[in-house]
Amino acid sequence: MPFSFPMVHFILFVFLASTVFHLQRRLTKIQPAWELEEQDQSYSTETLSGFQPKGIWTVNVQGRLGNQMGEYATLYALAKMNGRPAYISAQMHNTLAPIFKITLPVLHDNVANKIHWKNYHLNDWMEEKYRHIQGEYVRLTGYPCSWTFYHHLHKEILQEFTLHDHVREEAQKFLWGLRVNGTQPSTYVGVHVRRGDYVHVMPKVWKGVVADRRYLQQALDWFRARYNSPVFVVTSNGMQWCRENINASLGDVVFAGNGLEGSPAKDFALLTQCNHTIMTIGTFGIWAAYLAGGQTIYLANYTLPNSPFLKVFKPEAAFLPEWLGIEADLSPLLKN
Repeated sequence: MPFSFPMVHFILFVFLASTVFHLQRRLTKIQPAWELEEQDQSYSTETLSGFQPKGIWTVNVQGRLGNQMGEYATLYALAKMNGRPAYISAQMHNTLAPIFKITLPVLHDNVANKIHWKNYHLNDWMEEKYRHIQGEYVRLTGYPCSWTFYHHLHKEILQEFTLHDHVREEAQKFLWGLRVNGTQPSTYVGVHVRRGDYVHVMPKVWKGVVADRRYLQQALDWFRARYNSPVFVVTSNGMQWCRENINASLGDVVFAGNGLEGSPAKDFALLTQCNHTIMTIGTFGIWAAYLAGGQTIYLANYTLPNSPFLKVFKPEAAFLPEWLGIEADLSPLLKN
């Protein structure tokens, strides 16, 4: 017997009412789970904001690019040696990250300022006691920039200081466009001449000298005697002095750097993309040579034997054994 029209409406009403009732019951059961999830998320946020990871090593930030590279590499090596996690400051990250593909995480100031640090001073050379540094929250201090800390991790350090693609490509584009007397060079030699404040600081404070024109002429001639058609790519924070004192009459010297200490990426990239290096003094040149590989000539014995500089700096810990040193002319110091 067919249903009457009102009966159909009644059945539909019962069906809808039942459906709504069961949906409400299901929603009632689900809602506490949503509230619990929100509570858990709120709790996690509060916990993380006051969180201090168990054991953190970091390093002080002193100096410009070369110094901070040394500090980074030393932290990387010593933390790994002592089985501790390494973090860098936002300040160091802001210096290095625009240039290199570094991987150490950043410890922001709002967390670092809550930690009771154990400051641990480092000399600028590796010592046996640094293999067994005690403490969970250690901040390495000093001006470490010595291959003796990290050279056993050579491949990893090179990986950490891999240039960003756009930085490397800009440098390579410039170098590929160079010509020596109309022909493309077969060998690129980066030349870094450190001047700036060192011109006054070295003789007055450290009883030392900076590179002179005689040293640079000897270094350039050393490569000219061994390589066919090299090009010398000069960078410096004293480019005017370089133009006046480096002999460019053979057509194989290019004054390429901009000397901007506040944005050193261009100069540094040019040096690292060369085959070999001529450096003078300073950590900028040391790191450029370390990353470039090849043969390196450096200014040797550039302080008097009684220089206070030798109390904080050991040449044998700064320059790799295979690098070639040309002794500096100390006569200007002796005259004074």
